[in-house]
Amino acid sequence: MAKRRRRAHSAAFKAKVALAAVKGERPLDELAQHFDVHPDQITE
Repeated sequence: MAKRRRRAHSAAFKAKVALAAVKGERPLDELAQHFDVHPDQITE
């Protein structure tokens, strides 16, 4: 069984996700699905 590598997100990607979360236009679970990350990784 091969080990799964962790994804390293760029600072620009993190900023984009954070800005979307702060705007609050979409629920966090919808943002997580849109950006392909786990909802626990997005906090306001």
